[in-house]
Amino acid sequence: MSEPVVAARRGRRVAPFISLGVAAVLAALFIVLANSKSEKPDTTSSFLLGRPAPAVVSTTLDGKPFDLSRRKGSWVVLNFFQSTCLPCKAEHPELVAFAAQQASIADGAELYTVVKDDTDAAVSKWFAEQGGSWPIIKDDNGSISTAFGVAQVPETWIIDPSGIVVSRYPGTITADSLATDLQLLRQAYG
Repeated sequence: MSEPVVAARRGRRVAPFISLGVAAVLAALFIVLANSKSEKPDTTSSFLLGRPAPAVVSTTLDGKPFDLSRRKGSWVVLNFFQSTCLPCKAEHPELVAFAAQQASIADGAELYTVVKDDTDAAVSKWFAEQGGSWPIIKDDNGSISTAFGVAQVPETWIIDPSGIVVSRYPGTITADSLATDLQLLRQAYG
């Protein structure tokens, strides 16, 4: 037999083993990635941290005027929400618990939901069915979400009593972690 024929036969015998080896490596990588836990930090960086909160002038879902600058002197928590967002739905009971916690303390934070890309009817129905009596801020033209750099919901922000943005939480939060972080911020604030 000629050398090219022998080499071709040898190549055909080796190819299945190479393919099997590549498949095994890919399968192992997939298993490792699928079983790994996300170590996403609770807070993330933002160009707004340490700076004055963007101007937010809008109306609430029930038609009352809202101006974030009038909230100075209070700790403010803004939660960006959408009624069709599954993580928002999962997070909602935590916000209800957080609002109850804050209502029970003297200097409790003011919680506001900012509606991102949703209808008034859908949001009203959601809150009527799931609870939550805090003000809901309309973001009809998306300017509030844009000012805060919110790409997807849920996302939560804390603003200190002087109007400075101090924390950003992309993704879902828990009542206890938010309350704990807020208490630490209060202590640092003075």
